[in-house]
Formats: sequence, C-alpha cells, structure tokens
Amino acid sequence: LETMAALARRMIVQQGTGAQVQATTSLPEALDGADYVAVAIRVGSDRYNVEIPLKYGINQAIGDTSGPGGVFYFLRNAPAMVEIAQTMEKLCPDALMLNYTNPMVMLSWTVTALTGIRYVGLCHSVQGTATAMAEYIGVPFEEVSYWAAGINHMAWYLKYQWKGEDAYPLLWKAMEDPEIHARDIVKWEVMKHFGAFVSESSIHMSEYVPYFRKQPDLI
Repeated sequence: LETMAALARRMIVQQGTGAQVQATTSLPEALDGADYVAVAIRVGSDRYNVEIPLKYGINQAIGDTSGPGGVFYFLRNAPAMVEIAQTMEKLCPDALMLNYTNPMVMLSWTVTALTGIRYVGLCHSVQGTATAMAEYIGVPFEEVSYWAAGINHMAWYLKYQWKGEDAYPLLWKAMEDPEIHARDIVKWEVMKHFGAFVSESSIHMSEYVPYFRKQPDLI
C-alpha cells in the first residue's frame, strides 16, 4: 500500500496537479463521503486463469474475461466487488463507481443486479488502441477523432478520422506493411473480414472469437 501511495504522490508531483493522497486499508474510511469510486483490484494471482485451463487442454491467452479462466476470475473478484458496492450504498450512496476490474461484463452484471449504486464499467483499450492506430497511419494522435461502440473488450471504431476526414483508407494502406501487420495480427485480420478495427489487443481478441486459437501452430 505504501509503495502505491508513494508512486501516486510521485505522479502528482510530476504532473503538478496538486492532488492529495491518503492511503488506508479500511474500506469504510476510503469510501465515506466519496463522490467517485475508481476500482482496479485483483483477488489472488491471475496466473491460474491460464494455467489451470491449459492443464485440461484449453489454451487461453489471458483468461480474465471469458472461458473457464474468466469464470475463475469472476468467482474470486465478485465478492470483493459486491462488498465495495454495498459499502458505497451505506456511506456514499450517490457516488459513481468507475470500475476497471475484470471480468468486466460479469462483474458489471453482478454489481448492478445486487446493488443500487451508480455504476459504469471502463476499459483502457479504447483510448490505447486509438493511439496505436494513429501511429500505424503516421499521424499525430492530437489530430485524430473517433467514435467507438460495442461491448466491453470488443468495441469497434465506427468512425476514425484524421483532421476531420475518414482515416480508414489510411488504415487499409497501413495493413499492407508487413511490419505494421505483425504488430497487431489479429486486429488487422478481424478488420479485413468485418470491416472495422476493434479495440482489444490482438492477444486478448484471439480469445473472444473462434478463429485464431484452434491449433498450436496458429497460437
């Protein structure tokens, strides 16, 4: 906890935001009177999400969202998530939970089904991939705009523009570069067949569709 608090304080100094950090292991103390509650937790080790399914012949890449690994991860994280949400109901009932913890869909369903808090599930892959796409087409990210929609971990860039113009022709051209194609093989192949770039990383996306992890040489 102190390591993370020190890291947060260092980031605040570097950015000059003037924010303050208070570190505590008390959930009620952390939540009392909060306006926003950002949650990024992990209960136990995530290595078992991959290692145990693999023992029984199921090869998952990350295993924190779908398949047996995702179910294991849900069963570990859900009780903690519900405890946080129920504590929010008592101490900050009007606060908004901003959740970054996986498996996103299962946890979002659980929190909203079992509690009455305000809640939204988030994933960093949308803005991260939008930045990578700008690199692929060789333009400054600050000049890019986009519209993405879909389910968590599988959002699609319905619009991707550079200086107000459709940048998809530039993406199709970038895909022809073997070096660029190799950096995001799954996402390029998905775009080739479905017509839009997807937000999730290639290794993660390979778990969500039945095409890429069918046999060892493909994996």
